[in-house]
Amino acid sequence: VTGRVSIGVPDDYASSLMPPVLRKFSANWPKVEIQVIGLPSSALMPLLKDNKIDLACITRTRGLAGEFIRFEPMVWAAPPAAVSAASGREIWRERPLPVALFGGGSVAHTNAIQALERAKIAYRTSYESPSLMGLCSMVAAGLAIAPLARCAVPETFVTLGRQHGLPALPELEVVLARSARSNRPPCDFLADQILAELRVQER
Repeated sequence: VTGRVSIGVPDDYASSLMPPVLRKFSANWPKVEIQVIGLPSSALMPLLKDNKIDLACITRTRGLAGEFIRFEPMVWAAPPAAVSAASGREIWRERPLPVALFGGGSVAHTNAIQALERAKIAYRTSYESPSLMGLCSMVAAGLAIAPLARCAVPETFVTLGRQHGLPALPELEVVLARSARSNRPPCDFLADQILAELRVQER
């Protein structure tokens, strides 16, 4: 099999979920060229609709058709314990709470803001970006906490929840969406690989 497959993946899933999938796919189908487009889910949906990409591994939003992959927990990611100890600052206790967020079109952004407002926790947006690396740099520096998919939280970070006075966050529903132009064997094979590697039984 030869050909080309394009897949869109947001930063948080690209860094954690996709590497083993793409590695196995390349080993199984070495003559198929893979193009990965790293954009937020909200930016990938128009590309699917316009047939500019074949597949997308994205967060489900209302009205989005896609094949269920898994529910991914969201957590509050905080600076490594060593950073907090060195600064003498437990940033998650501060009010207004400094948060680093994905852009406004992000489901994670909306979920986090709604959770904070329901809990009546004053907050300030200290950083906003579509880049996971940017959010993590702010957290690593001890300047903010960030609502992240658990799969994307670096091992050195501390994860926080209700026991730290922070609201629980809704899970993200990860789905595989396909464009009309994806009815080709290379796309089918990559879709099958993603579902085989990443799917967790729906509750």
